[in-house]
Amino acid sequence: MKYRACVQVTLKSSVLDPQGATIARALGSLGFDEVEDVRAGKYLELRFAAADEPAARQRVAQMCETLLANTVVERYAFTLTEETAVSSATRDAEGESAQ
Repeated sequence: MKYRACVQVTLKSSVLDPQGATIARALGSLGFDEVEDVRAGKYLELRFAAADEPAARQRVAQMCETLLANTVVERYAFTLTEETAVSSATRDAEGESAQ
């Protein structure tokens, strides 16, 4: 089966986030005074094949632990969905409109 994993990687709350602090200050200077804190991170979408959902979850966790996140200072979370012919067609249409 084919799966899509949406992975979010952010710094742990105990780690200083200078990029997030810079974004928060910039938002404040642009009039968005209600913003109290910003944590910057990265978002990744992975499309891959796996035998079943438990195997897919295990592989994504391994990818995160091995390469996608530095687990000493970062945490990760992901969602997993099974790819279908309809979602592939939607992805193709989205890709065409973005180009």
